[in-house]
This record gives sequence, C-alpha cells and structure tokens, in this order.
Amino acid sequence: MSAPAAGAASAVLDFDDILVEIGEFGRFQRRNYLLICLPVLFAAANSLSYVFTAGSPTYRCYVPECDKLVDAEYGANWVSIAVPGSWSKRGHFTPSTCERFVANGDHLESSSDPWSAWPLDQCFAENFTTETERCNQFVYGSSERTIVQQWGLQCPENLWKLAFVGTIHFAGLVVGTALSGYLADRYGRKHIFLFCIVFMALTGVAQALSWDYISFLFFALLNAVGTSGVYPLAFIIGVEMVGPRKREMSSIVLNYFYAVGEALLGLSVFLPDWRQLQLALSVPPLICVAYFWLVPESVRWLLARNRREQAGVIIRRAAKVNRRDISVELMASFKQQELDAETGQEDDVEGGLHVKKDDKIWLAVKEVARSHILMGRYAILLLIWAVNAIVYYGLSLNATSLSGNKYLNFALVCLVEIPGYSLAWLFLRRFGRRVALSGSLLLCSITCVASGFVTLAQGDWIPCQTGVESRHSWSCANWLVVTLFLVGKLGITSSFAVIYTFTAEMMPTVIRSGGVGVMSTFARFGAMLAPFVPLLASYYDPLPLLLFGTLSLVAGLLSLLLPETFNRKLPDTVEEAIALGK
Repeated sequence: MSAPAAGAASAVLDFDDILVEIGEFGRFQRRNYLLICLPVLFAAANSLSYVFTAGSPTYRCYVPECDKLVDAEYGANWVSIAVPGSWSKRGHFTPSTCERFVANGDHLESSSDPWSAWPLDQCFAENFTTETERCNQFVYGSSERTIVQQWGLQCPENLWKLAFVGTIHFAGLVVGTALSGYLADRYGRKHIFLFCIVFMALTGVAQALSWDYISFLFFALLNAVGTSGVYPLAFIIGVEMVGPRKREMSSIVLNYFYAVGEALLGLSVFLPDWRQLQLALSVPPLICVAYFWLVPESVRWLLARNRREQAGVIIRRAAKVNRRDISVELMASFKQQELDAETGQEDDVEGGLHVKKDDKIWLAVKEVARSHILMGRYAILLLIWAVNAIVYYGLSLNATSLSGNKYLNFALVCLVEIPGYSLAWLFLRRFGRRVALSGSLLLCSITCVASGFVTLAQGDWIPCQTGVESRHSWSCANWLVVTLFLVGKLGITSSFAVIYTFTAEMMPTVIRSGGVGVMSTFARFGAMLAPFVPLLASYYDPLPLLLFGTLSLVAGLLSLLLPETFNRKLPDTVEEAIALGK
C-alpha cells in the first residue's frame, strides 16, 4: 500500500475517535438521522403496496334472478343455493368466484318476465340445477377496488397476472439494490440516496396513472428499482454517522420506521381505490428534494475517497451543532493530509503507479476474492440473507390469508416487527452479533415447525373448554397457529435486523455499501421464491411452515461460524476485515 493510501486508512480508522470527541450521537446526528428515517416510511409502504393495489378482492357471480339491481349483497342467505362454493369447518360458506348454478328452466318458462329477479323468499334450491356456468358480472364483498376491476382480471385464469406483479416487483428490487450499492460507493451515499427517493416517488405517481396492465407492470418495475435503494442507503448513512456504541441503535430504530411504514398500508381500508392509495404513497416523498441542502455526505465515505477537506467542514459543523470543542491540531491534520495525498498521487503518476480512486473498489474486491477466510464468511452470509428473505416475505405475503379482517391482520403482522427489532436490539447489546443472529433464527425455526404440526393436528384438536361445540376447538387451534405465526415473524424480523448490522461491520469501508447491496440483492432472489412456497401445501398441508423452520435452523447453526464484531472498530481495509476473527 502506498503512503497516501496508508494515511487515508489511518484517517478513516481514527474517525471513531473523532466521533467520541464531537459526540457519538449528538444533536447534529439526531437531526440528520431523523431526516433519513422519514423517507424509509414511504419506501416500506411502496415495497408492499402491490399486496393491495394488485390484490384480489372477494367477489362472486352476479345472479340476476336473485340479486338486487343496485347494492347487491355479497353474503346473502341464498348464495349457497345459487353459487357453488366450499364450507369451512366453522360453517362459513365461501362462494366460487366465476361460476354459478344454472337456473331451473321450469321457472323461466312459467315466468311472464324471465329476466326479472325472483323475490328473495323464492330463491330456493329447486330453482337451480346442479349444472354450472361461467359468468361475466360480479358482486364484490367490499368497496375495495384494485387492478382486478380496473382491467378485468377476475377468475382463476388471471391469477398468474396478479402474482406476476410481485415477481416484477422483486425483479426490480434485485436490479435496484445492486445498482444503488455500487453507485453509492462510487458517487457518494447522499446523492444516490436522494436520487432513489425521487425516482421512487415519480415512478409511483406514474404507476397510479397507468392506462393498462402492461404499463402498470412497467412502472411497478421502475418503482421497485427506486424503492430498493432507499432503506439500504439510509442504513449505511445512519451507521457511518454514529460512534461504535450507537451503531446497533441506529440500525434498529431505522427498522422501527420501516415497520410502521409497512403497517400504514393497513390504513388503505380508508383508501379503497388503488389509484388513490398509490398516489398517497408516492407524492409526499417528493419533499425530500430539500435533503440536497439539509443532509450532509457521509464523512467516512469522504475520508475513504481522500476528500479530507470536505470531511473537515462537516466535522466542524457537527462539533458546533453538538456544542463540543474539537482540537485545532485535528482539523489542521485534515488539510495537511489532503496536501500529502495530492503529492503522493503525483509521485505515483511519475512512477507509473497511479491508481484511480474508482479503482480502489475493484482492488478491494480482488483482495476479498483472494482471501479464503473472507470468501467463506461471505458465502455463509449470502445463505443467511437468502433464508431471511424467503421466510420473511413468505410470512409477510401470507398475512392477508389469516382469518379475520385482512387490513388489521396485515397491520399486526407488520407491527409485530417492532418487538422483533427491539428483541434484536436487546440481543445485540447483551449477547453480541453472532448469538443474536443465531438465537433469532432458531426462535423462528421452532415456532414455524410448531405451527406446522398444530396445523396438521387441527382436525383432532381438543376443545378449549369441555361442553362447547366442536367448531370452537378449531377456533382455539387457529388462534394458536396465528400466535405461533406472529412469533415466527418476530424471530425472522429480529434476524433481518441483526444481519444488516453484522454484515456492515464485517465489510471494509471502501466496499461496505456495495457489499451490503450484494447481500441484499442475493436475498431478493430468495424473495422471488417466497410466493411459490405456499403452493407446497397442496402436497402436504404443513410443508411450507416446516420448510421455513428447516431453513431457519440451518442458517441459525451456520451463523455460529462467523466472527464476533461487537464493540469492534469498523474495518477500513481488507486486512482489518480478515483480522476480525483473530
């Protein structure tokens, strides 16, 4: 390593000591931290908005012989005799979506007006045959309006189109996560962070104005590209602006904002039209354009890029806002090292050894590739990231399938992430990164497997109270499944919070953002598989939950092979990253 590079590494290495002098989480950091957290609310909501904008509402065939012309009732008492369907163990009838029983021809022949609706008390079983026919008019169970009604995507043959929206979304996340991480390492955290926010907002507005299904898919892809960069870059900026003792706090509190942002989608019950919902999520982030003047660049990134003078300006401002004194010698050293770096670079050019600043990233990547220790660690991290994504999104996407109000259930499954993040915070401070990650994954494993076996045993479940009807025994078992479901989501949420901090602390500064981005990108490939896992239930009912539990178990055991990074300085070079395990 050349002298200037060594000097840069030393300067970056000393930044933790500088933070102790100017304040690890003073007024300056708190103000900027709050600013970077706010757009995370809207990024979280945008990341799962398709669950409602492209969701399938409850509907059945319109039966002109029995339904009212205006305000037809979805759950009328006669529906089971006019529309085929299924009965649940609780005695609840779910009508078919696109089929109805053919009306008895005798009625049509005897009626003076065969198309008039029968009186409700005459909609008897004998008025319909056992034959079924398709319908093209529908009665909906709520005022919810999604792209299903907008572009006629009813019936089973169109379900793949709704699922494909999710696939397109995750494809956009894959592209955006990798791209934003690389660009942030090259052009700066702040500028790419702001670009992602504005791009997310503009494409979200365009998505709300889509004129057909294809245009909706196109803008959903672009929206996901923008959305994918907001949270990871907010995380990187947050971690790099605070001292060692505040890192886990900065990552966990950011996740609180993410959970609340997801839960805000539960309020879509008050915005039943999908266009209104998408606009409500996309227009407010445009105010973040003001962040160009309000939020500073990451000092660690500036130091890693030898921009010590700019870093010194931000450090002086932080010290002033935090009302802390900073030594004159320290600030003078930034200017001197800037001059030393320029002189050293000229010497390197004369000697034919000039290395562009952008090439530092690729040099670090090559060093990582030559290290068997780091490659082994990062392979384990890749697997853990993929498992986290499959289980996390697998549980999240199934939240609306739980019994009860789907908006409330979705909000609860999102809000349970807050105690999950709190659990991660407690584990991180008490037990360190490695035990926190392994414990969270094992908790998820145990509850998912238990939930699978409870699902299997529901048919033979013992009633909650003696003397009650058998259908209440199913209800008790169902509540136990829901409880275990929420605890499993809590565990995998805690694991996701820990893995972000753990990964960032194992990456050298020059590739930290890109490294976290690569891990997150690989996780998105795992997330693309999540929507297909529930299909395994057609072969064996508890198989999806058992698969989630098995994957979490394997990942939890492998995490014990990783080095502990608790209370260690962030590695600035590849050599320091390797030394973490020693």
